[in-house]
Amino acid sequence: MRPGTRVEVRSRFEQRWSRGFEIAALDDSVDPPVYRVRRRSDGSILPIAFALEDVREEQRRSMWWV
Repeated sequence: MRPGTRVEVRSRFEQRWSRGFEIAALDDSVDPPVYRVRRRSDGSILPIAFALEDVREEQRRSMWWV
Protein backbone atom coordinates (compact mmCIF):
# COMPACT_ATOMS: atom_id res chain seq x y z
CA MET A 1 0.00 0.00 0.00
CA ARG A 2 1.13 3.51 -0.73
CA PRO A 3 1.30 6.52 1.59
CA GLY A 4 -2.12 8.14 1.88
CA THR A 5 -4.04 4.87 1.52
CA ARG A 6 -6.92 4.74 4.00
CA VAL A 7 -6.50 1.75 6.25
CA GLU A 8 -7.82 -0.08 9.28
CA VAL A 9 -5.41 -1.32 11.93
CA ARG A 10 -5.79 -4.32 14.19
CA SER A 11 -5.81 -3.44 17.87
CA ARG A 12 -3.12 -5.31 19.78
CA PHE A 13 -5.32 -5.45 22.87
CA GLU A 14 -8.75 -6.33 21.54
CA GLN A 15 -7.77 -7.97 18.24
CA ARG A 16 -10.41 -5.96 16.35
CA TRP A 17 -10.08 -3.64 13.38
CA SER A 18 -10.19 0.14 13.91
CA ARG A 19 -10.85 2.74 11.22
CA GLY A 20 -9.60 6.29 10.78
CA PHE A 21 -5.98 5.80 9.75
CA GLU A 22 -3.81 6.10 6.65
CA ILE A 23 -0.41 4.84 5.62
CA ALA A 24 2.33 7.34 6.41
CA ALA A 25 5.23 5.18 5.16
CA LEU A 26 6.48 1.66 4.62
CA ASP A 27 9.62 1.11 6.69
CA ASP A 28 11.55 -1.60 4.89
CA SER A 29 14.83 -0.83 6.67
CA VAL A 30 13.84 -3.37 9.32
CA ASP A 31 13.17 -7.07 8.92
CA PRO A 32 10.31 -7.77 8.59
CA PRO A 33 9.06 -4.51 7.02
CA VAL A 34 6.47 -2.49 8.96
CA TYR A 35 4.00 0.29 8.25
CA ARG A 36 4.08 3.70 9.90
CA VAL A 37 0.49 4.85 10.32
CA ARG A 38 -1.07 8.31 10.62
CA ARG A 39 -4.31 9.06 12.48
CA ARG A 40 -6.59 10.95 10.07
CA SER A 41 -8.41 12.92 12.77
CA ASP A 42 -5.37 14.97 13.80
CA GLY A 43 -2.57 13.94 11.40
CA SER A 44 -0.41 12.41 14.15
CA ILE A 45 1.88 9.54 13.22
CA LEU A 46 1.45 6.76 15.76
CA PRO A 47 4.56 6.02 17.85
CA ILE A 48 4.39 2.28 17.14
CA ALA A 49 4.92 0.45 13.87
CA PHE A 50 2.43 -2.09 12.53
CA ALA A 51 3.26 -5.45 10.99
CA LEU A 52 2.00 -5.89 7.43
CA GLU A 53 -0.66 -8.38 8.59
CA ASP A 54 -2.04 -5.86 11.12
CA VAL A 55 -2.98 -3.30 8.47
CA ARG A 56 -5.63 -3.65 5.76
CA GLU A 57 -7.28 -1.31 3.31
CA GLU A 58 -10.33 0.38 4.76
CA GLN A 59 -13.43 -1.74 4.19
CA ARG A 60 -16.56 -0.12 2.87
CA ARG A 61 -19.43 -0.25 5.27
CA SER A 62 -22.19 -2.48 3.97
CA MET A 63 -25.65 -1.06 3.64
CA TRP A 64 -27.66 -4.02 4.82
CA TRP A 65 -30.95 -2.21 4.28
CA VAL A 66 -30.43 -1.85 0.52
